[in-house]
Amino acid sequence: MSECCDSGCGKVGPAPVDAQARRILWAVLIANAAMFVVEMVGGHAVGSLALQADALDFAADAATYGVTLWAIGRSAQIRTRAALIKSAAMLAMGVLILVMAIAKLISPAPPEATPMGLIAALALAVNLGAVIMLLPMRNGDANLRSVWLCSRNDAFGNILVILAAGATAATRSPWPDFAVGAIMCLLFVSGSWAVYSQARRESSAAVAG
Repeated sequence: MSECCDSGCGKVGPAPVDAQARRILWAVLIANAAMFVVEMVGGHAVGSLALQADALDFAADAATYGVTLWAIGRSAQIRTRAALIKSAAMLAMGVLILVMAIAKLISPAPPEATPMGLIAALALAVNLGAVIMLLPMRNGDANLRSVWLCSRNDAFGNILVILAAGATAATRSPWPDFAVGAIMCLLFVSGSWAVYSQARRESSAAVAG
């Protein structure tokens, strides 16, 4: 998930930015944008905060891939600004999920567990495919590395949603769904801070160099 985009940041080397890499980024961008629509519509239909939060995660990832494509080959200063834009977007997503969670608390109701689990399983398949395609970028700079880390850790988020669907089916309680949504909110906020911190470190290193 979003924390994902940026956990474990450190000094990293170059990553491929050839035509094949660009095609891969476009492919995962389109897949993430499509899953945003599927999960947002499906999450609203079945009443699942976790699915809607995961949909926003797909939207954030699609935006991350778009910004990364734009920043490839540009100056270090522009790449730093791109990372800061990602940080701000992730923070905004976290706030939006918080608002959605508060609205759900006002009238709590368990989501429909079976379609919730099926949609989450589809999301997991998409993210696992993205992880495999993005492997060449796992050792890149903050912008390139983030796209692989996002998809890798998002897969764990999909598993959480599947587990929440199972718990909902067993208990008919709204709280497993709410708990996963709250976790995603925290991950967006912490991920936003991680991206911001790495971008500032890379900016300072570029100035010092």
